[in-house]
Amino acid sequence: MGHDTLLRQDAMPHREPVTVEERLFREMGAGGYSRQDHRMEYIVRVNTLLRPDMRVMEFGAGRGKWSHDPVPLRRQLGDFRGRCAHVTACDVDEAVLGNETADAVKLVGHDGLLPFPDASFDLISAFSVLEHIETPERTAQELGRILAPGGWLCAWTPNRWGYVGVGARLVPKRLHARVLRLVEPRRVEIDSFVPLYTMNTEAARKRLFPTDRFEHFTYAFDGQPFYHGENIVLGKFWELLFRLTPGPFKGYHMVFIRKR
Repeated sequence: MGHDTLLRQDAMPHREPVTVEERLFREMGAGGYSRQDHRMEYIVRVNTLLRPDMRVMEFGAGRGKWSHDPVPLRRQLGDFRGRCAHVTACDVDEAVLGNETADAVKLVGHDGLLPFPDASFDLISAFSVLEHIETPERTAQELGRILAPGGWLCAWTPNRWGYVGVGARLVPKRLHARVLRLVEPRRVEIDSFVPLYTMNTEAARKRLFPTDRFEHFTYAFDGQPFYHGENIVLGKFWELLFRLTPGPFKGYHMVFIRKR
């Protein structure tokens, strides 16, 4: 537990739920995350694959997607340093140069080329990245090339045919930022990039990562509603819709691909 000071649960002040998520998922009062938390679902599964000898790359790492996470457990699980051999943060955004959660950082171009030798990494994590890929064929080829045999490509990304994917394509690009501010007012604007959805169906990924070379263990996941504009009625609507939505149209994909 390091040098963090622990408070007894009965000594912590009682606080009534404030956000829509806290009102929908009362268990957030015990640890800060819900049973439908997509970030926790993803990072826990990645950690089950992590080994001390692994060379890890965070693809699309930015300034550190987990370093300022408000939930301590997610923040701890998202920092792979000390639990694997080496961590490299990679991104097209210059913000990666300020990433303090990696042993090394690499700024790359938008052309999809990744300047690493073959089989450089045993695990590649790409959280909320695949939906922004501009050159899917080249990027997939490069990811497959730098992944070692037996290595894992892990990603969380919206389903092209889910409510987020369909909604984002219906909204004109010039209005994306304005709509996001309306439906998700707590979103940090600097982290909002226009999605392209070039790798956001299972069929597309199996074409880009052929099954004769890669094993696919992807599954659909809805998570908790967060496009509700802080309106509890809208939040409950999304929660009900999630329960009724069949698998092929769930909002997100938990992508786990292993190189044979």
